[in-house]
Amino acid sequence: MRRSIIFCFMFATIATMIFCSSIGLAKEGGKIIHDAEYAIIEAQNGEQWAKDDKEIEEKLAQIRKKNGNKPPNIVYILLDDVGFGEIGMDELSVIRGYKTPHMSKLAKEGISLQRMYTEPSCTPTRVAMMTGRYPTRTGTSEAKATLAGDGLNAKEITIAEVLRDAGYYTSHVGKWHMGDINQAYAHNQGFMHAEFPIHQQGQLAIMGRDMESADLIRGVDASRYAQDFTLDKYFTPDPAHMVTGVELRDGKLYEVDLKAGEAWTQKKYREMNERYQRNVLKQLRELAKQDKPFYLNYWPLFPLSFVQEFRSKYNTLNGGTMADILVEVDEWVGEIINEVDKQGIAENTIIVVMGDNGPFMQYVGASGQSDRIYRGGKTQHLEGGVRVNAWVKWKGVIEPGSFAEDIIHVSDLFTTFARLGNAMDGVPRDRVIDGVDQSGVLLLGENHGRRDYVHIYEGPTLKSVVKNKYKMHLPAPGENPITAAVFFDLYRDPREERSIDSIKYGPWAGGQFAGMIKRHMALKQKYPDRPAVHDIPYKGIENLRPETKKLLEAFKLSLPKK
Repeated sequence: MRRSIIFCFMFATIATMIFCSSIGLAKEGGKIIHDAEYAIIEAQNGEQWAKDDKEIEEKLAQIRKKNGNKPPNIVYILLDDVGFGEIGMDELSVIRGYKTPHMSKLAKEGISLQRMYTEPSCTPTRVAMMTGRYPTRTGTSEAKATLAGDGLNAKEITIAEVLRDAGYYTSHVGKWHMGDINQAYAHNQGFMHAEFPIHQQGQLAIMGRDMESADLIRGVDASRYAQDFTLDKYFTPDPAHMVTGVELRDGKLYEVDLKAGEAWTQKKYREMNERYQRNVLKQLRELAKQDKPFYLNYWPLFPLSFVQEFRSKYNTLNGGTMADILVEVDEWVGEIINEVDKQGIAENTIIVVMGDNGPFMQYVGASGQSDRIYRGGKTQHLEGGVRVNAWVKWKGVIEPGSFAEDIIHVSDLFTTFARLGNAMDGVPRDRVIDGVDQSGVLLLGENHGRRDYVHIYEGPTLKSVVKNKYKMHLPAPGENPITAAVFFDLYRDPREERSIDSIKYGPWAGGQFAGMIKRHMALKQKYPDRPAVHDIPYKGIENLRPETKKLLEAFKLSLPKK
């Protein structure tokens, strides 16, 4: 048995070497460089894909002609920490204790992407969507809540830059969360209009004084504890001392939320969310009047909220803080969809609504969430951490009420938006692009996808691999993948609780998955992951408050001396 296991590993290694050699570890030049796994399925399906491409191009040309040669507008709404089954599925309201009728209506008016995979947490999902790359390739693969001095590298090319350079007006409203350094800000990553918080809800929804009163967090309000032996007064961060929301005005960035000396509260957090909702509707009305197409990102901070507000209009059977606010956010989504109709641009506007990762399981007691279908949640590689609802509406183009079970990864939106926006020339050819063009799923329907695999990372660490209906959790160091309890059939065991009998599947699946992983890692030898980039936080913000300047002084003292 041991000899056969060794042979399997040797065979997988040799096969990988032959494969990588045959494609030259991907060629630079005209073709987009995709991961090795894509080359394998392209070789088997390329002829059919070429036929599909011809049909897709004909459809897109007809749509552009109908709309004065104007590519479609794109409205992309990304909801925070909302996993599969938490929105837009009326049949599940009996187990979640609330309804989201506007998103349920959207599901009936567009296509439901049933196997949408994201990254396990906020920053990685956003990075993958914006760059079309696994976050670990970019050096930005982890979520940060306090001053970090890092963020998305200026060398990364975002979908906002690709579309802007193709003639789109690009606008971002709401959560950003891709770094607290200047080069990472939304307006320096391709957006012509930008209003966003520098950090995220770790600061805004968890670290405030109201949140400590609700026992969601402890230690952030120094006035509640004796400080007899406290020498470092900056060790415990005051969320009000950090920059909150910023807006781009006449090419300069200004903080807009707080005045000097103000505390950060749930009231301030709500005001920020309501302002973003008002402003995105204002943006939509203004953009609809322009001659050029637009790309509008709206990433609300709500529904992530953990202080019960008891707003009677939104009280639910569930009663959790996020459950109640999801009902409110559902109305907000409905307002945006209705505004698109009202402005008369629905037939040339693509609307995408989806979650960014699974539920925040550490706060399920307050939020009312749970891993209802898939096991796991935010930060985890389990299906519950990376499976979300996603819908796409394009009036008169996408068949209403349709479904697609093709595997799609959030990075695919980068390449798909570029294709639909007639901007493929802007997709970089000098790096690995993990996102594949899935416009066939949207325009031709189910079974026209170009992906049957996903590599799932937690931060910079590869944790599992999905291929078709199978999933392998990477075994612990030294554990043999052929005999370890790491294989799952996701249709028979969606909660990943009962490993497939490894002795029955291991002899073939172990070697196949090992080959996938080796090919994936081999490509990194030619195209290594970027290291993280670092700088002093908050550069480029014009009106830093005195308390923020003091916080920065302490941060600078912690840096190594040159």
